[in-house]
Amino acid sequence: MKIYNCSFFTLLFLLALNPVFAQTTSEYKVKENYHKMEVDIPMRDGVKLHTTIYSPKDTSQEYPILMQRTPYSSRPYGEDQFRSKIGPNEFLMKQGNIIVYQDVRGRWMSEGKYDNMRAYIPNKKGKQVDEASDTYDTIEWLVNNVENNNGRVGTWGISYPGFYATYSLLSGHPALKAVSPQASIGDFFFDDFHHNGAYLLSYWRATAVFGYQKDKPTDTAWYDFPKLNTEDQYQFFMDAGPLSNLDKYYKEDNEFWQQLKEHPNYDDFWQKRGIVQHMKDIKPAVMIVGGLFDAEDLYGPFAIYKSIEGHSDNYNSIVFGPWSHGDWARETGRQGVGNVYFGDSISTHFQKDYETEFFNHFLKKKTKDQLRLAEAHIYDTGLRQWNDYTEWPPKNTTSKTWYLGDGQGFTEDPTDNKEEYVSDPDKPVSYNNEIKMVFTPREYMTGDQRFAARRPDVLVFETEVLEEDMKIVGPIEAMLKVATTGTAGDWVIKVIDVYPPDAENYEETMPHLKMSNYHMMVRSEVMRGRFRNGFDDPQPFEPNTKTDVNIKLQGINHTFKKGHKLQVQVQSTWFPLIDRNPQTYVDNIFEAEEKDFQKQTHTVYGDSAIRFSVLEEKKDEI
Repeated sequence: MKIYNCSFFTLLFLLALNPVFAQTTSEYKVKENYHKMEVDIPMRDGVKLHTTIYSPKDTSQEYPILMQRTPYSSRPYGEDQFRSKIGPNEFLMKQGNIIVYQDVRGRWMSEGKYDNMRAYIPNKKGKQVDEASDTYDTIEWLVNNVENNNGRVGTWGISYPGFYATYSLLSGHPALKAVSPQASIGDFFFDDFHHNGAYLLSYWRATAVFGYQKDKPTDTAWYDFPKLNTEDQYQFFMDAGPLSNLDKYYKEDNEFWQQLKEHPNYDDFWQKRGIVQHMKDIKPAVMIVGGLFDAEDLYGPFAIYKSIEGHSDNYNSIVFGPWSHGDWARETGRQGVGNVYFGDSISTHFQKDYETEFFNHFLKKKTKDQLRLAEAHIYDTGLRQWNDYTEWPPKNTTSKTWYLGDGQGFTEDPTDNKEEYVSDPDKPVSYNNEIKMVFTPREYMTGDQRFAARRPDVLVFETEVLEEDMKIVGPIEAMLKVATTGTAGDWVIKVIDVYPPDAENYEETMPHLKMSNYHMMVRSEVMRGRFRNGFDDPQPFEPNTKTDVNIKLQGINHTFKKGHKLQVQVQSTWFPLIDRNPQTYVDNIFEAEEKDFQKQTHTVYGDSAIRFSVLEEKKDEI
């Protein structure tokens, strides 16, 4: 058994019918403690957005407003129908807050037309609208019409609702005091549906959720998922062949599928939908939250935090734990991702000591009392303990550059060595040893990579057994020098913690699993080679010509312990996590034909390197 595994479809159901936490809350009953009201709030252009308001029955005091805007439904509908849990967590629910859920424009019971990651309009005129204006208009209505509110508003959300929370930072409403974007999308070319320009084929089924428009407000789903007669995701997509063959599942009325096909490059369509570049001069307090093993939205939280940090003077903090997508909102007792166990009650610690403290301080406390939270609260996924830093990434580090120099290990200096492998689109390397038909394969983020190390089309470089702990913090960069016999190709980098032969097993959680020599993936990333010189400037490779391909990997906080090894794997397919690259250059891979898919020989030269930062001292820790 795995410690935790939740498909996206299950998660959507939970998000729609319940709040995003599921721990036991004894016998607390929302209906006994809260009134519920539903209202269609008019926006500046006349469109009405369906809004559900839960207000404490105790009217002896004023309460702040906590709001989530969502495309996944504010159900259950009807003023006599109550959620079993409300708000970001159990503690905030029981303490008493005015909790608000809103269906965003064009979704479920709200009017208007839906636009997937609607572009921000910096200087709106007249009745121009975006998610920032909808947030402003909603807050304005709430603070003027909901009884017993204290005039202070907070927003939160996970995943897509996290994106809307991020967007709320641009509303400019003076009542908005605290915002917690959690697992927020930052840019669809680097989160969710793409990684560095490579299409995430494993997300293909989700196109149904975001692609279809509805005719009118509705309390039932107007979209359906493709009917597939297999649970073998790898074989299904191999049998399907080129991406163009998937058109039979999504017709022209699926707008998002058409957009994906029509915009294979980072053009204006994608650029204007990104939210990161707008995170400037932010006023509300912010707490960014993410999972270090989030397979869906890892880029967004790091990028949003960095952008705010560099362009604003507000309170800005970041929390990253040993979680996959949204795990922190669900206390499961024993926290793990895939096969790897990290500890007990980790989500409760976050909810009680960080999330609740953050919102209470900025929404209820009006004094300038010092907030008892670290700017960066990051979990060490090697030592399995929390670290507090004064900034992220910490500066008190030493930069290390290791060259892929001798064919199996690392060298301090570049060499003339070169390693070759044949990359065959008809026999792609899988992303995990076991692959099922799921929306987002999460377990692979800590998956055992021994299966890949045994393939001839995967290069392996590793250290000797470490004689002392080595703590790597922050982002990692791979600087590859490569060549190919073709005109196109992808490169995948995986950073792996190789456990020793006598590694301790998780007897209480997974007695069947033996951790001896386990190859735990710590971080990984792909670069679609055509974008090596710019995501808006695709270029073919010159065959048999040495070329630079740089790959940025998202930050880690991981101690490679004494007795372990650090391993790096290099490969060119990662299926069906990402789509297959034909390895023959075509203008649009969504239009590639079967004849375009050709095996090619790729070369990685000995002056290729990987660069990372090692925390030498603990001055940056609190």
